[in-house]
Amino acid sequence: MTREMGAALRRIQLGSALSAFGLGFTVPYLYVYVAQVRDLGAGTAGVVLAVFAMAALAVLPFTGRAIDRRGPLPVLIVAAGAAAVGACALGVSDGVTSAVLSAAVLGAGTAVMQPALATMLVWCSSAATRTRAFAMQFFLQNLGLGIGGLVGGQLVDVDRPSSFTLLFLIEAAMFVVLGVVAATVRMPRAPSLAGTVPADGAAPKAGLRVLLSHRAMVQLCVLGFVIFFACYGQFESGLAAYGTEAAGIDPSTLGVALAANTAVIVVAQFVVLRLVERRSRSRVIAWVGLIWAFAWIVAGYAGLGHGSQTMATAAMISTYALFGLGEAMLSPTVAPLVADLAPESMVGQYNSAFALVKQLALAVGPAVGGPMGASLHGPYIVTFVLFSLGISVLALRLGRHLSPVQDKPSLAAAPSRVVAVSVPGNEPVTAPTVVH
Repeated sequence: MTREMGAALRRIQLGSALSAFGLGFTVPYLYVYVAQVRDLGAGTAGVVLAVFAMAALAVLPFTGRAIDRRGPLPVLIVAAGAAAVGACALGVSDGVTSAVLSAAVLGAGTAVMQPALATMLVWCSSAATRTRAFAMQFFLQNLGLGIGGLVGGQLVDVDRPSSFTLLFLIEAAMFVVLGVVAATVRMPRAPSLAGTVPADGAAPKAGLRVLLSHRAMVQLCVLGFVIFFACYGQFESGLAAYGTEAAGIDPSTLGVALAANTAVIVVAQFVVLRLVERRSRSRVIAWVGLIWAFAWIVAGYAGLGHGSQTMATAAMISTYALFGLGEAMLSPTVAPLVADLAPESMVGQYNSAFALVKQLALAVGPAVGGPMGASLHGPYIVTFVLFSLGISVLALRLGRHLSPVQDKPSLAAAPSRVVAVSVPGNEPVTAPTVVH
């Protein structure tokens, strides 16, 4: 990595962490703000949360092409500006229409920022450093979200709407800071991705058809859907409902469980990174499936094991902690793999496609898991144990369609050799590839 690439990467990571810090101020309290503080009711709060998520599904299909045509930097700045406007507007909204429209703008802005930031990380890293770059981003974002949530919790007062307005203004300020920091970044032309940076006005070589013909990418998207559906899509819906209904834990304990999840990620991230960065990505993901299957079994004991309340509470907190361990293993594997699979002119489109799959899973996950977790306790646990084992199976199948360097990036440091290359529309083919 050149000095220029390193400087740009540090600025991007800083801006990403600050924006996560801003999100942490408001995301945990959005439902309470709309339903109770603004007295718009639970129904409106549900609509606002749904619109916040659905806005991402509306904009992400167009985001990738914009990134590949214009570059990730201007797209990120526009998205940060939109998110700042949405946050400010939501902070002063006192009616249904204004709250819904503000949530739509905020949701669209934050959704577009994800693939734009991911593409900037790709441009500012090499194949050898990309794993660590994405792990650092995940670590800083979780740290920012956790600290933001803790600080925000000390400022909010449901009897003072102005305290929530302050939170949204702080969130908007963090998005503005992200835009300003991004504007100061001098995007380098990374040698390993020289063709990724499009010439002025040049259109990408291909679009959705090429992506859908790329078997490895399609399999990774399917795998990603199952990952986000079986984990992130259950945190604040099905698993929370199961914990309170079946395990009988106090709702406040869910906050402790989420804190344990974040703590494991923050503490374990770089220890885990040393263990996984020289190992096969597909096998690391397969191990995550096994860890999460065990986590669901522990959750099953909490609600169905007829143990003491103390044991049930400890089991639920352990479940969230085990999910955090799996998340720490995924951060240096899945996101860099998306970038390594992308053709040079389609990095933005691949990142946006994967972000869209994530949003779909986060929309479907609560809709399926919420009712099951609340009432079908046994089937709920069995279903998600099976989904977790499915992650392992899908990961091992994906590994067969990856080139050796895509599956194990540490091989990039080996002497030049002939390796298999995964290309859209084909199985991996043997071709002379110079590995530096």
